[in-house]
Amino acid sequence: MSKKWLGLILIVAMIVGLVSFGCHKKSTKPKLPNWTTYNTSNSGLPHNDVRAIAIDASGNKWFGTGGGVSKFDGSNWTTYNTSNSGLPEDYVFGIVIDASGSKWFVTGYGASKFDGIHWTTYNTSNSGIADNFLEAIAIDTSGNIWFGTIHGGVSKFDGSNWTTYNISNSGLPYNDVWAIAVDASNNIWFGFRARVGVSRFDGANWITYDTSNSGLANNEVTAIAFDASDNKWFGTMGGGVSKFDGTHWTNYDTSNSGIADNCVYAIAVDASDNKWFGTLMGGVSKFDASNWTTCNTSNSGLADNYVQAIVFDVTGNKWFGTFSGGVSKFHE
Repeated sequence: MSKKWLGLILIVAMIVGLVSFGCHKKSTKPKLPNWTTYNTSNSGLPHNDVRAIAIDASGNKWFGTGGGVSKFDGSNWTTYNTSNSGLPEDYVFGIVIDASGSKWFVTGYGASKFDGIHWTTYNTSNSGIADNFLEAIAIDTSGNIWFGTIHGGVSKFDGSNWTTYNISNSGLPYNDVWAIAVDASNNIWFGFRARVGVSRFDGANWITYDTSNSGLANNEVTAIAFDASDNKWFGTMGGGVSKFDGTHWTNYDTSNSGIADNCVYAIAVDASDNKWFGTLMGGVSKFDASNWTTCNTSNSGLADNYVQAIVFDVTGNKWFGTFSGGVSKFHE
């Protein structure tokens, strides 16, 4: 085979590889069939600011927005807000779904649980929750619900009893909890809006990692996720992403990797153990442990470069919640 034909084959292979991910290196935005965006102008989504996404056992997608929470079954949209439900506020910061299928929503006016029929609201006037302004929520392997607050630390609810951890009664280093995640050993990890690093709680002991005692790239931790090997991935506000294997730290930023932006708001790990990073201004970057690929508004069908939520459904679709563009769905 001549060098000319071999070169042509390699070029075609490279192009096919890029198209299969749905991103192009050209500056013009292509019309790609594997991207679909839902926003206020073409769907029942009530607001284009989508902070949280969760998928229930029936495959329904739940979107926490600036205008309430919307359920999408693939054809129909149902929106719940303060005028037609027990939701205490229309801006929803986080969503989790418990083992019974109940949906939990956190807002700036407390938390709500929806079992499909009834709504129950938890706030400082009727429960032991530490603060009404809630930014984060997670469920541990025992079914406890953890609520991250902006002023009161973190509150744990076991279905009957409330326990609050704050700077005065625990090893929590700051009361403004931005992110919560639970690892394979049921350790609870907390990221903070202030520059205090990330804390781990094993149910008895606390340890905080920051730039002074670890390889953490930046002390403002905005996203936390765990891969198939239980490596910890921390998205930071300005330092890119830090990976921690329990002993060693590895940092990825715009100077030493293909990540699109050093401000990372969302991290998710797919079924193939690829890591996906939603950034403040650069779109979403995928890392397969060797290669980086970025999708943004100029090279793909992504609706907005500010990506603040990422989830994957059972058919392999990737769902990205954006700050001003609604929700973009991508299928490789």
